[in-house]
Amino acid sequence: MSLRHPDLLGGRAAVAGIGATAFSKDSGRSELSLAVEAVRAALDDAGLAPGDVDGLVTFTMDTNPEITVAQAAGIGELTFFSRVHYGGGAACATVQQAALAVAAGVAEVVVCYRAFNERSGRRFGSGVQQREPSAEGAALGWQLPFGLLTPASWVAMAAQRYLHTYGLTPEVFGHVAVTDRRYAATNPAAWFHGKPITLADHAASRWIAEPLRLLDCCQETDGGQAIVVTTPERARDLRHPPAVVLAAAQGAGRKQEAMTSFYRDGLTGLPEMSVVARQLWRTSGLRPADIDVGILYDHFTPFVLMQLEEFGFCEPGEGGEFVAAEALPLNTHGGQLGEAYLHGMNGIAEAVRQLRGSSVNQIPGASRVLVTAGTGVPTSGLVLGADD
Repeated sequence: MSLRHPDLLGGRAAVAGIGATAFSKDSGRSELSLAVEAVRAALDDAGLAPGDVDGLVTFTMDTNPEITVAQAAGIGELTFFSRVHYGGGAACATVQQAALAVAAGVAEVVVCYRAFNERSGRRFGSGVQQREPSAEGAALGWQLPFGLLTPASWVAMAAQRYLHTYGLTPEVFGHVAVTDRRYAATNPAAWFHGKPITLADHAASRWIAEPLRLLDCCQETDGGQAIVVTTPERARDLRHPPAVVLAAAQGAGRKQEAMTSFYRDGLTGLPEMSVVARQLWRTSGLRPADIDVGILYDHFTPFVLMQLEEFGFCEPGEGGEFVAAEALPLNTHGGQLGEAYLHGMNGIAEAVRQLRGSSVNQIPGASRVLVTAGTGVPTSGLVLGADD
């Protein structure tokens, strides 16, 4: 059972620095090198030195252990180090872990990071090729023998049911792809800078796993991203206005699996994100109408529509119309479809830029931003706000 009351974390931590490497398809560098560059860039952005850091958080899938990163980045003693499981679902939870440590006084400056050669190295889009025996891996035994081998094929099952239930066609997903690529086209850091697409382009792209087309699927990227979290009080003395953590939450639904939760009562929603949504709204005291920008995890376009519905921005089945109407600025950096696939960490950085007023696609007066992590897996989310 999820919490039925606000938690005590809201307002007790803030993002003070963001930093990233270039986003590429072949970095020619080690993943450790990428991680260290991103960490140092984030610290420089905050106006902090490696010696100020006493905590590190990353993903279980990251090949860069916290202690190794600390050594390579010139960071000294650590009082907190942590990892979060479930791939992209960990993105916002890294900030939550850092915020919990800061709020509890376990650490004062915590850096969250993610770095990988996901295009030139291990490509997640290639699907399951080899897996050590585990209970989690055994669950895939119910899907793999029948041809469901890749994330796209797993998501396609839910996407097909969504279309059937609401009487829609695959073209409805195109609104997300077009929106992301429109913002990416004006973002110099984006891989698809200068390359917007149309709904016709989306509809003409090849099938990957029906009803998903190529332009429904995120790209693959080499790169790194880091986020510096500290207390709001300390952040106010640093280089940029704080992006305050108004709420942070994790969520897993009933009958939850990692991308293959096909035995739930229904496949047209994302119960794990509903858990996150309820807690974010409770703790922040905000509602959909209070959000100025949405940075929604977009590894596959159908799950963006379902997220909007779970958060209450629109009714079930109406996500496509909501995006088409541009009722909420979405993924103003270009998202993972347009900027880079960094397991959602680059989305957190964009939320911070919006609150600072420094985004290349700045939304005037943006003061409340919703950020989500990977969907179809146990996941997480944040509401970040400008310092009042």
